[in-house]
Amino acid sequence: MPSHYFDHAATTPVDPRVLREMLPYFSESYGNPHSIHEPGQRARAAVERARRQVAALIGAEDPHQIVFTSGATESNQWALRLFPGGTVSPFEHSSVREPALRLGYRIAPASGPEIQWPEAPGPLVSLMKVGNELGTIFAPEALCGQGFAVHCDATQAVGKVPFEVAAIDFVSLSAHKFYGPKGVGALYLREGLAEPFVIGGGQEEGRRGGTLNVPGIAGMGLAAEFAAEERDEAARQAEACRAALLEALRPLSDWRVHGSAPASPFILSLGFLGIEGQPLVVELDHLGFAVSSGAACSSTMTEPSPVLEAMGIEEAWRPGTLRISFGKANTPASADALGKAVYTCVEKIRNLE
Repeated sequence: MPSHYFDHAATTPVDPRVLREMLPYFSESYGNPHSIHEPGQRARAAVERARRQVAALIGAEDPHQIVFTSGATESNQWALRLFPGGTVSPFEHSSVREPALRLGYRIAPASGPEIQWPEAPGPLVSLMKVGNELGTIFAPEALCGQGFAVHCDATQAVGKVPFEVAAIDFVSLSAHKFYGPKGVGALYLREGLAEPFVIGGGQEEGRRGGTLNVPGIAGMGLAAEFAAEERDEAARQAEACRAALLEALRPLSDWRVHGSAPASPFILSLGFLGIEGQPLVVELDHLGFAVSSGAACSSTMTEPSPVLEAMGIEEAWRPGTLRISFGKANTPASADALGKAVYTCVEKIRNLE
């Protein structure tokens, strides 16, 4: 895991221990988990073990409340499509925001981090636990029990900050955000049942059609177990990296931290006045540092982030946004080196303009 990779909110490397867990299901234990013969049942045992591991990570009472999907994007859209409408927060990831708009959901306004929910928000409300751009920690659990269902995109929270599903009705997560493989995730269903989003085959107790990705699911399960065990130490390390980076930036003028407390220690959004974020990302890449100018799914877009606008960040500060997200391989020393590189690159870009 390279120490100069600071884009863990986009994705994390697969933990070597997780990769070893996955490999047999590609070539040795390759049975279909819905086959009744021994190879199939061996694969099924791996799936059910992973279901228990994921349930334990998020505090689900029953492992069968976990349905495996291709990732949080699918899980998010499945939850939204279960209802004829509702309201989503203005800070949501595009995999919630864009389908919500197409499905007739409303976007709640905000005043800074405070969301102004309507008195009658509709049958479903969606609020993420940790913002993928700014790292702000929200409280979807506080919305429960008010006469509407609650969905939470917990992609940036699971395995990183204290989080349990509590009374939340639907929770989405992706394995590749906590050192598992890409292309596999889950949707937690509090009631255990829901109309399927993917139809055909009857897999996942009829809730999600398609042959299961056994290697990915096995990897997600073990990654979930490690995430639960190592979360507190990882958070302390991220805090130390964050402090080292901010200290290195102190001599620089016209910069600030975007967002507000409480915030995840793993995500740091910085604004630099008078420059664009993308050239800064390119300059840092030339120096061997991987960061982003926003969410990975929209990092090539030139339009200002609707999240920054909703948070009330002034227009002049939005273009020069840099998102830094910490992970296991980062150290205070590598974070200090990144901070000094950011200082150098910002000064260089400013002097060219």
